[in-house]
Amino acid sequence: MRKKKTSLYEGLQNKIRGLKTPKIEVWRNQYSDKSYVINLEIPEFTCICPKTGLPDFAVIRVEYSPDKYCIELKSFKMYTIFYRNLGVFHEHLINKITEDFVRASQPRWVKITGEFNPRGGIKTTVIREYKRR
Repeated sequence: MRKKKTSLYEGLQNKIRGLKTPKIEVWRNQYSDKSYVINLEIPEFTCICPKTGLPDFAVIRVEYSPDKYCIELKSFKMYTIFYRNLGVFHEHLINKITEDFVRASQPRWVKITGEFNPRGGIKTTVIREYKRR
């Protein structure tokens, strides 16, 4: 008996977790004994709708408290540009960025927000938070 698909999108993102993305570089934080916050904003983020192939536009906001490492901005910019021609669901995108960000910098905590322009009359905002235990 075949498993019924729940939507036409089913199966389009099966390999997102294992997607090979550019390396996010870091540099050693000389103030790791201090608690402070860094805000990053990518106001012109683009990716592709995996269903239609049309561009999606978003503002990506990253708020984090570094520990031993801070994100090197040029490498993070190159990381985000990687998604420009990639078909990806908004929800998967924010989860993938968060996982890669945490893997690279091991922050005390991070909150990543993707505010996507309306598609089909619906604006999507996806938020993921990570806090080290």
